[in-house]
This record gives sequence, structure tokens and C-alpha cells, in this order.
Amino acid sequence: MSKHHFYQIDAFTSEVFAGNPAGVCQLDDWLPDATLVNISAENCLSETAFYVPRTNGFDLRWFNQETEVDLCGHATLATAFVLYKLKGFNGPRIQFHTRSGMLEVTRQQQGYAMLFPAQKGEVAKEVPADLINGLGGISSNEVYESRDYLVVLPTERDVAQIKPDFQSLERIDKVGIIVTAPADNNGDFVSRYFAPRIGIPEDSVSGSAHCALTPYWSERLGKVEMLARQISPRGGELICHFRGSHVMLVGNAQLYLEGTIHVPGDT
Repeated sequence: MSKHHFYQIDAFTSEVFAGNPAGVCQLDDWLPDATLVNISAENCLSETAFYVPRTNGFDLRWFNQETEVDLCGHATLATAFVLYKLKGFNGPRIQFHTRSGMLEVTRQQQGYAMLFPAQKGEVAKEVPADLINGLGGISSNEVYESRDYLVVLPTERDVAQIKPDFQSLERIDKVGIIVTAPADNNGDFVSRYFAPRIGIPEDSVSGSAHCALTPYWSERLGKVEMLARQISPRGGELICHFRGSHVMLVGNAQLYLEGTIHVPGDT
């Protein structure tokens, strides 16, 4: 039986019970992948981050309740919060070595700043029927694709009123579906993110989705810095900076839970 420090952090929010909750687990060395999946599933959270210290930063991996994922913004923010706020890290920046390359996080007055690769989408060559049906029959003149589909709607109200058909969306051959529109007044743009294909019906606040949203809205609005709101039931917000090949996402986080997990050696 091994014991490991575990934290639950609400990311992209300044208040507990809002934003996107993520698990953060500190390891001395990597456990088997099956064990990491079991821990994440036991937490019943959309993502759990696992980190291992190394001489020049930290190895970082993310797991949902079914599998490992390539990139997770809110769990990265949660891990940086743990290191800066609870573990006494005082360096100028945290360097995370991940499947998506080197990710850096710095602490700023507005929160924690994460530098991620930009994911600028291309105009979708065709729009699957499952995408239209999955979004309740809503159609759009602007649909882009990269890792996800990005669907642009006219108003914030259109985004808020979507009642997704998750069975249809689960059949789409993308990681997830981003739906976005201009913000009515508070901020620059809003979004929602659905990823039932990887076990997340609706993500409360998705950092990785904003890797695609930031370049789109920067070009459309002619702005480098924008305030974004994800209007999921929990809600959350972040500041997005477009930097060409990268985006910088700035958000806050709050501690909800800390403790120790007990992991069988033969899991």
C-alpha cells in the first residue's frame, strides 16, 4: 500500500464551488497507467493531474476517468496552484514536461499564466449531421476544425440555450465540440465545451478549448488580450492572450480539499 498527497482544486475561478474542479496527485515516481486511471475514476472528476519532480521542472500527465489525455488546461492550472500556494515553489516559472511538449506557468497579479500551443482551426470541409443534431438542430455559417470542432453562433443567448444530444455528439470523430459567441456585455466572448467521446459530457471550464478560441477571437475582434467566460452551469472565466504560435491563459484557483490517498500496490 502506497500513500500519496492529493488535492482537489477549483480552477479558473476565485470562489470555491465554481470553475472546473481538478484532482492533483503528487508522486515520487510513476505508478502503472492502469492505477492512474483507477485513481482518476475514483475521484469522479473530469481530470486528475499527476506530477513527478525532476531536476529541471516536473513531469506532468493528465487522466480522465477512462484514459490519458494529451492536454488539460484546468488541471495544469490546479497543479501550478498546488506548487506555488501549498508546496512553497518560489522559482520564476514552473516548467512542466508533458505529452504536448514543455508547458510553462508563471504567477502574476491577475492569477496564474499558462503558455500553451495555439490550435488555429481550418474551415470545416463538411459539417456532420451528428454535429447539427447534437447541438439541438442549431446550424452555423462558421464551423472550424482542428482537435475539436469550433462552432460560432450569433449571440450569447444562443450558446446558453443549447440542449445537447450527447449520443449524437459522442459519434463525432473529434475530441470535443466548442460552441462560442460574442459576450453580451461582461467580457469579449463566451463558450461551452462538450466532450462526451472522452467521458466528459460538458466541461465546466476548458483551458485546452481556449487554445482554439483565442486565435479565432483575436483575429475577429482585432485584440491581443481578451476576457473569456465559459457559461457552463458552474461557470468560470479566464484572460486570453494571443501570441502567434502560442496562447497565454491566465486564471485563478481555489483549494477545496487536501488529504492522502491509499493505493494498493497491485492495482
